[in-house]
Parts: sequence; C-alpha cells; structure tokens
Amino acid sequence: MIAINSFDPLTLVLLAAINPAVIVVAVLMGRSADQWQKLPVAAFAASVAGFLLYWIGGQVGLFSIHAVGGEAALVMLGFVFGLAWATLGYGFRAR
Repeated sequence: MIAINSFDPLTLVLLAAINPAVIVVAVLMGRSADQWQKLPVAAFAASVAGFLLYWIGGQVGLFSIHAVGGEAALVMLGFVFGLAWATLGYGFRAR
C-alpha cells in the first residue's frame, strides 16, 4: 500500500507525472485538437480525469490517503503535465 503524506512534493510530482489517466486523456485530446488554443482545455480535462483516478484508488484502498492538502497540488500538477502531454499529442496529430 502506498502512503501519501500531505505536502511531500516529490510524491505529488511523481503521482501527477506518471498518472495514466492524465497521459491518455491529454494525448488523445491533443491529437484531436485542430487549434493550439484547445490544448489548455485538454490539459484541464486530463487533470480532472487523473484526479478521479487518484480518488477512486483511494476509495478502493490502493492508496492510504490520510492527509488533506495535497489534492489541490495534484490537480494543478496534473494540469501542467497534461499540458505537456497534450502539446506532444498535438505535435503528432494527423494533418
């Protein structure tokens, strides 16, 4: 079981960086975007999907979530990494 502390920056960055929901949603939405202005929307959607995956993992007992405060950082970091993944997907889109 993974223990998540409230303000452990390394754990929060790793959770946001390798969250599969953030990666999949951002790349797929980035690939389907026809304008670069839609990339922040893809990043926000990926961030929400990543947070939902994190929350479900906590509810089923995969994570031991016993602290409050890191959730906002996960959403923000999910947006940042989602924007990077969406930009990568946008670069590899079919033209």
